[in-house]
Amino acid sequence: MVTSPAHPDTAGGRSPRLWAVVLAACAGQFLVVLDVSVVNVALPAMRSDLGLSATGLQWVVNLYTIAFAGLMLLGGRAVDVFGRKRMFLLGLGTFIVASLVGGLAQEPWQLLGARTVQGIGAAVLAPATLTILTTSFPPGAARTRAIATWTAVGAGGGAAGGIIGGALTELLSWRWVLLINVPIGMLAVVAAALWVTERRDDREGAPPRLDVPGALLVTLGLVTLVYGVVQTETQGWGAPGAFGPLIGGLVMLGAFVLVEARTEAPLVPLRLFASRPVSAANAAMFVCGAAMVSMWYFMSLYMQNVLHFSPLQAGLGFLAQTVSIILGSKVAPVVMRALDGKYVAMAGIAVSGAGFLWAGWGIPAGGGYVATVLGPGILMALGSGLAATPLTSSATSGAAPEDAGLVSGLVNTARTVGGALGLAVLSTVAASYTAGRSAPEALAGGYGFAFQIGGLVLMAGAVFVLAVLPRLRSGEAGG
Repeated sequence: MVTSPAHPDTAGGRSPRLWAVVLAACAGQFLVVLDVSVVNVALPAMRSDLGLSATGLQWVVNLYTIAFAGLMLLGGRAVDVFGRKRMFLLGLGTFIVASLVGGLAQEPWQLLGARTVQGIGAAVLAPATLTILTTSFPPGAARTRAIATWTAVGAGGGAAGGIIGGALTELLSWRWVLLINVPIGMLAVVAAALWVTERRDDREGAPPRLDVPGALLVTLGLVTLVYGVVQTETQGWGAPGAFGPLIGGLVMLGAFVLVEARTEAPLVPLRLFASRPVSAANAAMFVCGAAMVSMWYFMSLYMQNVLHFSPLQAGLGFLAQTVSIILGSKVAPVVMRALDGKYVAMAGIAVSGAGFLWAGWGIPAGGGYVATVLGPGILMALGSGLAATPLTSSATSGAAPEDAGLVSGLVNTARTVGGALGLAVLSTVAASYTAGRSAPEALAGGYGFAFQIGGLVLMAGAVFVLAVLPRLRSGEAGG
């Protein structure tokens, strides 16, 4: 099995080579998260240029999400089995090539195929980026700072998607929302090739093994579940096209648990969930993702459909939120030196929940940007960034080196699947409130109702963290 020791030549986490490794890992994570949102404002231009149907336009976004979420656990285990550097370069190379093909697409099927392959590359790349950090730094302040930087860059990528996508589409072409990945990705490839190392542990002679039945069940189960969730946006929860995949996905995931309990070399050892830091932090990540991902979606719709902003104006409208989420991610490790990470996570979730509730009760159709977007959005984003670092630290703190990739995949899977499920539920909530009405007053009320539900979910999440998440030991918290 190829893996790396927990903390090579860290020199207190200040080695220039190690921070070059952080740069490479963060560049990979930035691209993965960026491509979840960067295409949104380019969709109308894609449709007019390639002749995409309304359904095809939806799948430009959904195919990436489905492949990304469905394959991430398999990607995480592949990192443990075949090595963090090898899989990082494979995932990033796949992502770059798919981005180039998508940016040069001349037919709808070419773009849709490229987005699917992008998601496959991202499913390998995302767990590899976090594994590189958690196996390069020892528990303590250096690892916490590295995770905070990774969190901030990832959060910034998601937050900046609207800004970058709007600017590239308006100033250049929609093709550049995909082509921009090529030069950034190539820089990350060079950095990883030069500075990321591959090491073997004392089980060097053991042949690499993957749990094929478990991999098939969890991948097909997650893909089917996420597909069903995506279908609810257009068909409703009770429609056979959505309800069937949801049930089928849950059945396959149940079968996966049974297989994992009986196989000698499981893809996901169930013992991992006996660890409270891992299980509680992943549950909290799922809950946070379910609410927080919807912030960008509903705020973007509110600015364009109610305040009548252009795509570029809406993207620039997220600038304060982008800065806030990065600030929260970078402040978190500083606060964690004085306050246990458990309470930092709880406070972050509560602050974000307060922003959701503010937006829920304060976005009238005739409201101004400052009171309806800027103020609530800063609280939502700041709290999200503040919570992400301690939750990620907790979820990865007890992982053995041979499980580092899998635990990283679990963190990303919990957040991504939670986000997909939460967005589908809250979209249904907003749609049921508007009942087909398209007047600005009705739309504002629907978005506000969705924010209210999201805020209540986050407040429940803060209580859950307080009650269930164990305290982070000083070494893990960065103290």
